[in-house]
Amino acid sequence: MEGFEGRLVRIRVKDFSDLARLAASGIMMGQPTYIIRFTVEGGNCVYGVMAVFKDFYRYYGVPLMYYWVDDGCKLPLDRNYVVVRSDELGEHIEFSKGFRPGTINVPIINLKEIPDFIWRTG
Repeated sequence: MEGFEGRLVRIRVKDFSDLARLAASGIMMGQPTYIIRFTVEGGNCVYGVMAVFKDFYRYYGVPLMYYWVDDGCKLPLDRNYVVVRSDELGEHIEFSKGFRPGTINVPIINLKEIPDFIWRTG
C-alpha cells in the first residue's frame, strides 16, 4: 500500500453480480450506496461503487472504487436501478426503470463528466 495516500485505488471485480452484491450489502448495513455509470473511450461502460478503506495500519481513509467494465455497453442503459433479491432458488439481479418494493434497490447514477480522480482518459 506504499504511496496510496491521496489516490483512488481501483479494484476490478470479476462479474457485475459481484458489484451488485457489494452495493446491496452496503444498503443492508444502512449505508447510502449507489452505482455510478459512465462511458469510456472504446465504447465501453464502466459501473463502479465508491468506498473508503478504513483502519489498515497507518492507512486511514484510502479511497477505493470497485468497478466492472461492460464491453460494448450491453447492459440496459435505460434502467436506473439494480434490483437484488435472494430466495430459495438463489440470487437474482435485475435492472429496473423504477423502485421495486420488497427488494434491495440500488440506484444507478449516470455521470455526464468523469472526474480525473476516478478515471483518466487519454
